[in-house]
Amino acid sequence: MSDAFVPVAALSDLAPGEAIDVVAGGIEIALVRDEDGGVHALEDLCSHDEIALSDGDVEGCTIECWKHGSQFDLVTGRPLQLPAVLPVRVFPVRIDESSGEILVDPSAAPAT
Repeated sequence: MSDAFVPVAALSDLAPGEAIDVVAGGIEIALVRDEDGGVHALEDLCSHDEIALSDGDVEGCTIECWKHGSQFDLVTGRPLQLPAVLPVRVFPVRIDESSGEILVDPSAAPAT
């Protein structure tokens, strides 16, 4: 496992069904908590149009870009709804149970 995990937010800062923007390793990341409470980190840029995904709507295990309606899988980054056809990068997430911090490894995701 990589040692490049960096704290980006507190778990209490992110309600289920919510997305926020954070920066880790100089990369803008959409930090998303799905409706079941799982935490995911994706590149905060729709692959169709340069729109922040963190401003989108979370439903189940997807996030929808507010501008054109592209939906992305929170686990794989794959587009599930046009007009996007390219995936967005996803980053490993770890929760520090003792502190409640959310940590992301920005070095682990290859460039798309």
